[in-house]
Amino acid sequence: MKNLMERINETVDFLKGKLVAIPQIAIILGSGLGNLASLIEKRQEIPYEEIPNFPRTTVVGHEGKLIAGVLRGRNVLAMKGRFHYYEGNSMDDVVYPIRVFRCLGIGNIIVTNAAGGINTNFSPGDLMLITDHISFFCENPLRGENPDNLGPRFPDMSEAYDRGLRKIALDCAGRLGIDLKQGVYSYCKGPSFETPAEIKALRFLGADAVGMSTVPEVITARHMGMRVLGISCITNMASGILEQPLSHEEVIETGKMAEEKFSALISEIVTNWD
Repeated sequence: MKNLMERINETVDFLKGKLVAIPQIAIILGSGLGNLASLIEKRQEIPYEEIPNFPRTTVVGHEGKLIAGVLRGRNVLAMKGRFHYYEGNSMDDVVYPIRVFRCLGIGNIIVTNAAGGINTNFSPGDLMLITDHISFFCENPLRGENPDNLGPRFPDMSEAYDRGLRKIALDCAGRLGIDLKQGVYSYCKGPSFETPAEIKALRFLGADAVGMSTVPEVITARHMGMRVLGISCITNMASGILEQPLSHEEVIETGKMAEEKFSALISEIVTNWD
């Protein structure tokens, strides 16, 4: 059986043989936010099932393909569909693409997600710039053997989300007239939505939004020295905030409603990436 680095190198070699250029920025597109990929020019589409050692996505709203090309003059690589722990994937599978991207030579990443709003000043359709995260319920993706060439055994997480990139995002939002919220994102394993008591506890801990992705990828990206920018689309208010049940259909529908301003913001950020 091949070890982790052997599998990563096999995937990297495959992508190098496919890609016209090595991307400068990787973008992970969350549930209902895949329309940004349609703005990428000189597109190359690579289905996940064609990529050696890549997992498969099973969630509605996640198409399962890499989109490479040019966005606002930058070479980018977008994941149209990510991998979740709740799908039955190991945490190594969840973060495998991040490790591949870094070994491919990509040093920058934008992570996006659909999230439930905990902060009562938020509304469905808002975009939230992630300033920090709570990972208490996350199976740490760095558990186990630590290959020295991937990153340090005990990586620093004091600035998981790059301060300079956050300033660029806020400046871009201001120019576009987008009210970009800011807040702390909390990870929960899913796939069940959280209970009202759990949301109350998360609010007490300082969380502004909650979701079932992103944190494992961010930990892995920072472990490998990547610069990270994170944006959540608030697709629903979390359990107990409003007197109504939650559904994945609502997540997808609200994500589509926010697609236009989301795509405009990400495009502007890519243009101004330092």
